[in-house]
Amino acid sequence: MPHSQYLPHEMGTATVTPEGAFEAGSYQQFVVTYTAGKFGIDDTGSIKLVHRFASDMGKPQLTDPAGANYVSAEASNGAILHMEFDGKRNIRPWDKTIYIKVVRGFLREGDQISIRLGDRRGGSPGIRMQTFCEDSFEFRLLIDAIATYNYVELPQQPVIKLIPGPPVLWKAVMPTSQIIGSAFRLSLKGEDKWGNPSDQCDRTVRLHSNLPIDGLPDQVRFVAGEKALVIENLAVHELGDVVVEMRDGDQVLGQSNPLRSVATAELLPYWGDLHGQSEETIGTNSARDFHAFARDNAFLDAVGHQGNDFQISKKFWEDLNQLTAEFNQDGKFIAFPGYEWSGNTGMGGDRNVLFRHEGRQIHRSSHALVDDLSDADTDCHTAGELFNDLEGEDCVVFAHIGGRYADIKMAHDDKLERAVEVHSAWGTFEWLIHDAFEQGYRVGIVSNSDGHKGRPGASHPGATSFGSYGGLTCMLASELSRDGLMESLRKRHHYGTTGCRMVLDVKAVFEQPAERFAEDPNLGPCKSHMTNQAMMGDIVKCKESVVGLKLDLVGSAPIERVEIRNGLETIEVYRPFGDADLGNRIRVIWEGSEYRGRGRETHWDGSAELIGNQFHRVRPINRYNVDKRFQLSANQRLEWGAITTGGFGGFDAVLKDPDAGTLKIDTDLIQCEVAITDIGREDMIFANGGINRRIRLFRLPDENTCQTLTLERTLALAKDRDNALYVCITQEDGHLIWSSPIYIFGDT
Repeated sequence: MPHSQYLPHEMGTATVTPEGAFEAGSYQQFVVTYTAGKFGIDDTGSIKLVHRFASDMGKPQLTDPAGANYVSAEASNGAILHMEFDGKRNIRPWDKTIYIKVVRGFLREGDQISIRLGDRRGGSPGIRMQTFCEDSFEFRLLIDAIATYNYVELPQQPVIKLIPGPPVLWKAVMPTSQIIGSAFRLSLKGEDKWGNPSDQCDRTVRLHSNLPIDGLPDQVRFVAGEKALVIENLAVHELGDVVVEMRDGDQVLGQSNPLRSVATAELLPYWGDLHGQSEETIGTNSARDFHAFARDNAFLDAVGHQGNDFQISKKFWEDLNQLTAEFNQDGKFIAFPGYEWSGNTGMGGDRNVLFRHEGRQIHRSSHALVDDLSDADTDCHTAGELFNDLEGEDCVVFAHIGGRYADIKMAHDDKLERAVEVHSAWGTFEWLIHDAFEQGYRVGIVSNSDGHKGRPGASHPGATSFGSYGGLTCMLASELSRDGLMESLRKRHHYGTTGCRMVLDVKAVFEQPAERFAEDPNLGPCKSHMTNQAMMGDIVKCKESVVGLKLDLVGSAPIERVEIRNGLETIEVYRPFGDADLGNRIRVIWEGSEYRGRGRETHWDGSAELIGNQFHRVRPINRYNVDKRFQLSANQRLEWGAITTGGFGGFDAVLKDPDAGTLKIDTDLIQCEVAITDIGREDMIFANGGINRRIRLFRLPDENTCQTLTLERTLALAKDRDNALYVCITQEDGHLIWSSPIYIFGDT
């Protein structure tokens, strides 16, 4: 226990009114009443009302009684109180703190302090509750009764429940590839405006498929109280790309990801979120809830619980291993045991460790929040020490960027660290794969969530400084088992997305047979065979000076662009439309980050005006925080609030006239004026330092129907280095997809 254990039952009691269940993200007023215990509270003593780091409850403000999130406090005996809010004034994960100090007078036993969260007496709409669900949201109080600044937690804390709101977004999930005639399932759900699966989906929806699906009913009924509906034992008996729509009359409520029906396949795609946390570390809801959500509400094939190691006690490590063994079921759902090695940035930064089997030793970066030091000798304080102690373990490691970022230039192990995570809820970090290329590492690309809000596989960022929707990793494997997925991860046979599910196949094609290695030959002698093609993640030795690259994809939304890359170089930016296809639609994108560390957030609050033209309509891109402003006024001024952490946001604007006038953009970082006639298919870029911190403008067709794409290119190969061939795909809906590189080298 991190706080004092002195007589907690004598430190008083706390209640909250009203009690019960409340909609996540709604505005409420609560009165938390603390009744002093035996010692009262001495002059200059204090209490703390704390909530979790993960919570995105509205930031308490203490100065504007009419404003949102106003908080007040008063003592029943007239004692004068001083109140502050600090986002890091208590021990992690309960670090968001309302601090209340008795500055004149004192409290005796029975005296009370009433804290009004969202005090509505002065006109405030209330305090916005956190935007994600939690069965036991605590108003946790800590008491410094004797004015020593040594706090005691109350043994019983006031609790409410946060529940989903009504559905506003409908989702349908299928496998992204399936052998013709084999059974699969269709999973359906409605989400509220904050991304919570809603249990208020009381309606009948019709189902329509573009190809016949055996077993697919014409309609289904969502029953109130249930958060998902799953239709089992479906089959497709035609080759092709299948999409299912959910309809209500003529209205399309939602559309599934594409499913490609194939005749045969050695490898099939399985979707996972291999990185998230629960309330036992810094997340929300229990580790059991975490695994159940991934399986039953996000419809994942695989998940990995990755708690911060310095918060994982021996008991919790044992519990986690029992949970993964319980949830793991070959052919249905794979749960990996593992943890996040959370070393300080200067010690190597975050790494994720996934084990094939339970019962392995956890090597923590420290025991910072683990009081039991009996196994402190197993700690690895640097990433280099971690790799040394993991030698011979049946595990894979990937580099992660969260609050801390992985410094793979400082430490890396080719045998263990098989991938880098270029996207999570923390943002988009292509510079991490660039670091790997600069060092000559052969790694794959994964995307996960590092979700803290209890929604692995469907990790909406909510209303905090998390700038992105959580990512997904698609593993191409021979079977849905730990063995199959581990082999996929070790061979880099996977691709990452910013949360969408789409079909992607990238191949290198050789005119003369090339040598494809079963393992990285830099690690020592290994088996190889001659082949005329290689898939993403493969390592190949080739005598030719050119190679064919074949790309085959089916997006979950229209394709905006495809970037074909060789390591640090972008070879081609392909757009599936020409200048003649362009219309009245322009796209404005803001993107990038301040720098690599925790302060990477970049604020893009600003406005846009058209001079000599008019906005016909506007639509935001990657606007996940619905509380942030995005409004077109009657006088044609568009205003917004936005944040990026390496990824991008922006808007589409359909203009009344495709050629008239000037667009004026004003943000704190960038101001520009551009003639509408100058905006074409190619990016216009206005940069402002940082890491790709910039605004881009370009034009799009009025309607882009390209959702299926096949490309073939002949690429020149460099002979003096690895050719890391991969693609980055941008969908019009704002999602990004990265293939793992194919590594091709020649005779030296």
